[in-house]
Amino acid sequence: MEVRRFLGGLCFLALLRLGGAAAVAVAVTGVAGVDGRRAIAATDEDFVCATLDWWPPDKCDYGTSFSPLKLRLGGSLQDKLVYGTGDGGGPCTPFVKNTSEMFGFTQGCLPLHRWDELNAFFQKSGARIVFGLNALNGRVPLPDGSMGGPWDYTNAASLIRYTASKGYKIHGWELGNELSGSGVGTKVGADQYAADVIALKSVIDTVYQGNPSKPLVLAPGGFFDAGWFTEVIVKTRPNLLNVVTHHIYNLGPGVDTHLIEKILNPSYLDGMVSTFSNLQGILKSAGTSAVAWVGESGGAYNSGHHLVTDSFVFSFWFLDQLGMSAKYDTKSYCRQSLIGGNYGLLNTSTFQPNPDYYSALLWHRLMGTKVLSATFSGTNMIRAYAHCAKDSPGITLLLINLSGNTTSQVSVTSEGAHANTVKKHSRKTRHLAAGSMREEYHLTAKDGSLQSQVMLLNGRALVAGENGEIPRLEPVKVDAAEPIAVAPYSIVFAHIPNFSAPACS
Repeated sequence: MEVRRFLGGLCFLALLRLGGAAAVAVAVTGVAGVDGRRAIAATDEDFVCATLDWWPPDKCDYGTSFSPLKLRLGGSLQDKLVYGTGDGGGPCTPFVKNTSEMFGFTQGCLPLHRWDELNAFFQKSGARIVFGLNALNGRVPLPDGSMGGPWDYTNAASLIRYTASKGYKIHGWELGNELSGSGVGTKVGADQYAADVIALKSVIDTVYQGNPSKPLVLAPGGFFDAGWFTEVIVKTRPNLLNVVTHHIYNLGPGVDTHLIEKILNPSYLDGMVSTFSNLQGILKSAGTSAVAWVGESGGAYNSGHHLVTDSFVFSFWFLDQLGMSAKYDTKSYCRQSLIGGNYGLLNTSTFQPNPDYYSALLWHRLMGTKVLSATFSGTNMIRAYAHCAKDSPGITLLLINLSGNTTSQVSVTSEGAHANTVKKHSRKTRHLAAGSMREEYHLTAKDGSLQSQVMLLNGRALVAGENGEIPRLEPVKVDAAEPIAVAPYSIVFAHIPNFSAPACS
């Protein structure tokens, strides 16, 4: 079996170097420079996170592959959800469709027996839960379409007390969904929101007094607005707010027919740099201990687009987002969604993992928490990101080829540490010991179709077994002195164990 796998790997690499089936592919060279002297940022250990827009069918246990996996439970309807703790006085009834209501539904209620069932599942899966609280209770509509008045936290406090009394572990309580800035559906002013965050912090401090595992306070779970976010962050410093969460749907509506063009356009992808950079700057200058998370990101809103946001091509956007956000010190990135809509990590009908599931799993297994500076010289169609390797020596380099007709032969160099020796020595091998090998994971689409829902790893289809077993994610081993062959429309994770990176030791 090992011999067959080795020979298969050699055949796969030979196809890459010849251009594979795409005989018209043009070969170009490029250089990925990685500065291993110091980390430029750091992520949480459980950087990859997923969301649940209220509860999917019960057959949903692929999250255990990511253990521990953060799950954020919330979304559009969380600000219309009350909790059946008995303090409301009325019956606990579910959401009912009503087109005259905000988001098209009436108020709904979460009965405590359902909350008990959910927590049993959370405990079994080992997931770390972030629960989105209703932030509109007690507010009144204002003439400008916003909601005014202080948050009535009575019902939320009852749920928090009940949860703590049952011993249910909650990683964090998040206040509200998409009420920041101009809001979605409605909005709340920053000054009032800051006061409400402080109220939530007080509730949590009281309920969990003396508890060593006090949950985090997260807010606002909305779209980034520099002025609004700055005011909330400043008014909750230095430590009344633990995590600043923002949402990303930068590709526009799911019905957009140009989604693939946007995903493959490096200039369009770079449009998110300003958001990550600005939020990082605000947090650094504000004198706060709060950190940044992407609390929800599905790329294209209104449930995404079938055969785009649930197909191979979306991994270009998704992995680029993970790499870019990590560079700007984002601690966790929550993908919309684990299951549901056309952007789920799992297929809603078959429960088979979609391509992005495997992309996320490879990130989780290969990319460590320390982020390294990575540059790429050559075509602008290659995206390059580097981290210290996960639980292994050396680094992991992520290369994304947005070009459909160019194979890039990528040499990896050590930037900075050997700047004075570049002219005397080959940059290609300067960072390596003689005889070094590296492990490569090449991701391509089945049959070369970007809209395929089957991803190939080193030429082998990734398909879960009948009982949900995740296939083994095995690399091919390559002489580390050779360039990395990044085929057209492909993604490569390269683990380079002997790369000289003091930051990773």
